[in-house]
Amino acid sequence: MKYISWNVNGLRACAGKGDFYTFFKEIDADAFCLQETKLQAGQIELDLPGYHQYWNYAEKKGYSGTAIFTKTEPLSVSYGLGIEEHDHEGRVITAEFADHFLVTCYTPNSKEDLSRLSYRMEWEDAFRAYLKKLEEKKPVVFCGDLNVAHQEIDLKNPKTNHHNAGFTDEERQKMTELLGAGFTDTWRYFNPDTKDVYSWWSYRFRAREKNAGWRIDYFCVSDALRPRLTGAGIHTEVFGSDHCPVEVDFE
Repeated sequence: MKYISWNVNGLRACAGKGDFYTFFKEIDADAFCLQETKLQAGQIELDLPGYHQYWNYAEKKGYSGTAIFTKTEPLSVSYGLGIEEHDHEGRVITAEFADHFLVTCYTPNSKEDLSRLSYRMEWEDAFRAYLKKLEEKKPVVFCGDLNVAHQEIDLKNPKTNHHNAGFTDEERQKMTELLGAGFTDTWRYFNPDTKDVYSWWSYRFRAREKNAGWRIDYFCVSDALRPRLTGAGIHTEVFGSDHCPVEVDFE
């Protein structure tokens, strides 16, 4: 099985550049998850033969949003966390398959002034609890833009970014708690010491050209799925967004 996740930072723009369709066809994933689609219902029609499409839209126009495209029709699909305060921004879709759940997630950004950090902490606890509840039924694969570089190895300039959104002690601790709850960061599982591989680069300061990036896009799995993992990747060669796609492969 090959799963892909990509924060497209506006699907219409990404698809309009041609990058989305080119990569989508070439990678031929079993499931393809998107974050930050920035769409409302009816604003785009994707011709993706052989895939079932599931969308979650934010109530606010041009903001957030997620999608899952999958070759195998899920047993069930749900939207959000089932918690009113967290389910207005289209951030989560869960697809249930025979032997696992697939969850795509676009974690709230704490904002540059950290004005949303306290809300982010509430979200983190709710999301972790949601995943553990799913896990009571079957193992979980979750992916997306989790908006945190977990360790210093996961971004180019850890010292100057300490206390900045995405690399605060609070956000990093929540990621530690999440993994400690029984989940594996698949890319780091296969690449424990690899440096200078990132999934997001600011549009400012020629950051991508300089590879001054952050690894904030993940595929994580229930620890029970570790024996089935066969690989994980970060497609830094793919353009079209300020993020690049990430991948997990498993039997």
